[in-house]
Amino acid sequence: MSLKTLGAKIFAKKIYNKIQKWANNPVGTQEKVFRELILKAENTSFGKDHHFSEITNYQDFIKNVPVRDYEALKPYIARIVEGEENVLWEGKPLYFAKTSGTTSGVKNIPLTAESLKFQIQAARDAILCYIHETGNGKFVDGKWIFLQGSPVLKEKNGVKIGRLSGIVAHYVPSYLLKNRMPSWNTNCIDDWETKVDAIVEETLTENMTVISGIPSWVQMYFEKLQKRTGKKVGEIFKNFDLFIYGGVNFEPYKKKFENLIGKKVDSIELFPASEGFFAFQDSQKEKGMLLLLNSGIFYEFIKADEFFGENPQRITLKDVETGVNYVMIISTNAGLWSYNLGDTVQFTSTQPYRVIVSGRIKHFISAFGEHVIAKEVEQAIKEAMAGSIVSVNEFTVAPQITPPEGGLPYHEWFIEFENEPENMDDFASKIDQSLQKQNTYYYDLIQGKVLQKLKIRKVKNGGFAGYMKSVGKLGGQNKVQRLSNDRKIAEVLLKFNTS
Repeated sequence: MSLKTLGAKIFAKKIYNKIQKWANNPVGTQEKVFRELILKAENTSFGKDHHFSEITNYQDFIKNVPVRDYEALKPYIARIVEGEENVLWEGKPLYFAKTSGTTSGVKNIPLTAESLKFQIQAARDAILCYIHETGNGKFVDGKWIFLQGSPVLKEKNGVKIGRLSGIVAHYVPSYLLKNRMPSWNTNCIDDWETKVDAIVEETLTENMTVISGIPSWVQMYFEKLQKRTGKKVGEIFKNFDLFIYGGVNFEPYKKKFENLIGKKVDSIELFPASEGFFAFQDSQKEKGMLLLLNSGIFYEFIKADEFFGENPQRITLKDVETGVNYVMIISTNAGLWSYNLGDTVQFTSTQPYRVIVSGRIKHFISAFGEHVIAKEVEQAIKEAMAGSIVSVNEFTVAPQITPPEGGLPYHEWFIEFENEPENMDDFASKIDQSLQKQNTYYYDLIQGKVLQKLKIRKVKNGGFAGYMKSVGKLGGQNKVQRLSNDRKIAEVLLKFNTS
C-alpha cells in the first residue's frame, strides 16, 4: 500500500465520522442552516424587501418569501450582473455559472465563496465515503479524468463567468494535480468532438484509474477509445475500477457501459448543479444518495402532483415521506431564496435522508392527463431490456396527439439502439406494460381506449449526438431531455430516424 493510499484511508475515516454527526441530527442541522442563512442575508436588498429581520421561524419565511424560479429571480440577478453589491447575498459573487434553461435562455447562477467551498468539498467527500466503506483506495495512485466544459472564463463587472465544470477545474486540489487528466490545453478546446479525440490521444497510454462525467459523453469517449484500439476499455486501462457520474440516471446506459468496459467497475452517483451540490452516493450497499444537510443549503419540498395547484403546501425535511415525488425547493449561501430548482426527488430513506432524482417538474408527458415522469420511463426501458441482449444508447419520449396514419394518439419513443430487439413489437409491449403498472393514469387511458400502445421510432447510430450538435448542446454538462409534453425535440429527431 502506497503512502498516498494510506493517507487517503485515514482522511476518509475522519471525514466519514464528521458526516455522521450531521446525518444523525438532520432536523437540527437544517434548522441551524436556516437561521444562519437568514441572519447573513438580513441586510441585503432581497433580505430587506422580504423583511428578513422579522423572520423568526419557518412559517414567517413561508409568508415572506414565495417560491420562485429563475425567471422570477432574474431582476435581482440582473442587478448583480451589472455590478451591484449586497443584492441576494453579502458582497458580490465570485462567479456566475452560465447554464441554459428551457424557458429563460441563458441563466447566470451566482457562486459565492461559501457556496463554491461546499461544491468542491462534496465531490471530495463522495470519494472519501467510498474509500471508507470499500477499503479500496489504490486508485488514488493512478490518473483521473473529468470530462468537463472549458475552464476558459469571461469577466463582467469584476465577476468571472463560465460553465460550472470549467469553474471547478480551477480548484483541483494540489494533491490531485499530477493525477488529473486531460491537460489544461486540451480541456480548453471548445469543440466537443475535437476535444474528445484529443483526450483519447492523451490518455491512451496512461494508467487511468478513475473516469468521471455525464454518462452519454463518457460513452462517446469509450467508443472512440474502442474504435482507435479495437479493445475493451478495461483492457486498455487495466486498473480502471471507479466511474463517477451525475446529471442523469445511469441505468439506461449500464448494459452498454458493461459491454464497452468489458468488466465490472464500481460507480459513485453525484447530484450536483450550478445552484448547489445536493447529494452523493455514500454507500455501495444502499439505494439513493445522501442529502447534504450541512452545506449551506436549506431544503423545502412540495408534492409534485400538487405543485401546479393553488397554494401547494411547502414542507421541510421532517415531514417528507419515502416514495413520494417531491419538487425540491432550495435557499442557499449563494443567495437563491425558495428557488425552484426544477428537479423532482423521491426519498429512499429517512434514516439517514437519501434521495433519488426522479425527473424534472417541467419534463413530463401529460398531454392526456397521464403525468408520466422520467423515473417511470427509465424504469420501463430497464425492465424491457432485462435478461435480453438489447442495449440502448439514448432515448426520449414525446406525445403523438394527431397521428399522421390516423387512429388513437400514443406516446412515441425515439430510441437509438446499440443492440436491437429481435421483435420490436414485443419490446414496445414490455415497455408499455411496465408504464401501465407504474402509472395508474396511463393504465386507465390505455384500458379506456383513449390512448393506444406506445410506438417506437428507431434513431440511427449517432443520431442523438447529431441532434445535440444541431441544437448547440453537444458535450459538457448538456443532457438529452427524456420527456417532452410537446414535439419540439421529436420534430428535429425525425431527421435522424431510420423507421
